[in-house]
Amino acid sequence: MKTLCNLVKTLWAAIALMLVSSPLIAATPKLDSGDTAWMLTSTALVLMMTIPGLALFYAGMVRKKNVLSVLMQCFAICCLMSILWMIIGYSLAFAEGNALVGGLDKMFLSGMTVGALNGTIPDALFMVFQMTFAIITPALIIGAFVDRMKFSACLWFTGIWMIVVYAPVTHWVWGGGFLSKDGVLDFAGGTVVHINAGVAGLVAAIVLGKRAGFGTANLAPHNLALSVIGASLLWVGWFGFNAGSAVAANGSAAMAMAVTQIATAAAGLAWMFTEWTLRGKPSVLGIISGAIAGLVAITPAAGFVNPVGALCIGIASGIICFWGATWLKRACGYDDSLDVFGIHGIGGIVGALLTGVFASEAIGGTKGLLEGNAGQVITQAWGIVATVIWCAVASFIILKVIDMVIGLRVSEEVERDGLDVGLHGETIQ
Repeated sequence: MKTLCNLVKTLWAAIALMLVSSPLIAATPKLDSGDTAWMLTSTALVLMMTIPGLALFYAGMVRKKNVLSVLMQCFAICCLMSILWMIIGYSLAFAEGNALVGGLDKMFLSGMTVGALNGTIPDALFMVFQMTFAIITPALIIGAFVDRMKFSACLWFTGIWMIVVYAPVTHWVWGGGFLSKDGVLDFAGGTVVHINAGVAGLVAAIVLGKRAGFGTANLAPHNLALSVIGASLLWVGWFGFNAGSAVAANGSAAMAMAVTQIATAAAGLAWMFTEWTLRGKPSVLGIISGAIAGLVAITPAAGFVNPVGALCIGIASGIICFWGATWLKRACGYDDSLDVFGIHGIGGIVGALLTGVFASEAIGGTKGLLEGNAGQVITQAWGIVATVIWCAVASFIILKVIDMVIGLRVSEEVERDGLDVGLHGETIQ
C-alpha cells in the first residue's frame, strides 16, 4: 500500500510539472532585472539624444545670434512633450483602440501601478522609454525652420503635432494599428520618427518661406565644434534608440547595436567620399551629416537585417542623403535650414524601403526581397505613403491655423537682429 501511495505521488508530481511547463499554459509575466536595467539605460540614452545631443548639433549649425533660441526650443519641447505624453499622447498611441488611434483609457497614465508589467519590464519604464521618442521627434522638426519661427508658434505647433500626427502614427506601427497588421517593418522609428519629422519639417519650411538673405547672405554654421559634439552624443545615444527597441537585454538588442554601428560608419564615409569627389574637399559638416543619415536609415531595419545588409544601407543612405541635402534642395528651392527632410525624411524613406530588401528571416523572422519575399518592399512602400500623406496634410493644416490665430513668423526686425535678443532677451558673448 505504501509503495502504491508513493507511485501515485510521483505520478502526480510529474503531471503537475508537465502542466506548469506546458506551452499551452500561459506563464505569468515576471519582471526581469536584466531587461529592466538595460531599458533604464536605454531610456536615459535616448533622452540624452535630445538634451544635449540634438540641441548642440543644431545650435552649432545656426548663426551666433540664434544659438540660444535653438537650445531653448529643444529644452522647452522636452518639457512640453513629457507632460503631453503623460496626459494623452501615451494613451492615443498604446491604449486599446481601433486601427487608426488608441483609446483614452490610459489618459494621465490611469491604472499604472508600481507592480504593473509590460512584458518583462515595468509598465512605467516602457511608457518613459516611449516618451523619449515622443520628445525627440518634434524636436527634430525645428531644424527645418530655425531663424524664423516665433517661439510661441513653435510650442503650439509641436504640441498639437505630437497629439494629432505622432501619437496616431505610433499607434499604426507599434500600438496594434493598421500598418502593424499589414506587416510594415519598423524596428525603432523609420516611419514613426524620421519620415514623420522629415515631412513635417519640409512642410513647415515651405509654409514659413525662406530665411531673410537666403541665397545671398552668409548662413554658414557659426561653431561646428558644437555640432560635432552634438552628433557624437546622438551616435552614442542611438544605441539606446535602436538596441533599446528590442525591449530586452538579448541577442536582438546586440545585433541591433552591431548593425547600427556598421551602418553609421559606412554612411559617414560614403557622404565624405562623395563630397570629396564632387567638391574637392571633405568637410566636417559633411561627415557628421552622413553619420546621422546612416543612423536614420538603419533605424527601421535594426532588428531585421544582418551586418552586410547594414553596410549596404549605410552606403546607400550616405550617398542619397547627400544628394537630398544638396542637389534636391537647390532644385526645388525650399529653405530646409538644417536639412531635416534631406537627412531624416529621405534617410527614413531609404531605410524603410531597404528594410524590405535586406530583411533576414534568421535575424527578425521576416524575409525580404533578397530571400524571395518581394512583397515586403511593397508593404514598406505602403507604410511610407500612408505616413507621408497623413503627416503632410495634418502638418499643413496645423501650421495654417496657427498662422491665422497668432502668426508663425517673427518680424523682419527680430529676424535681422536675431531670435536670441528678440524673443528671449539674451545673447551669447
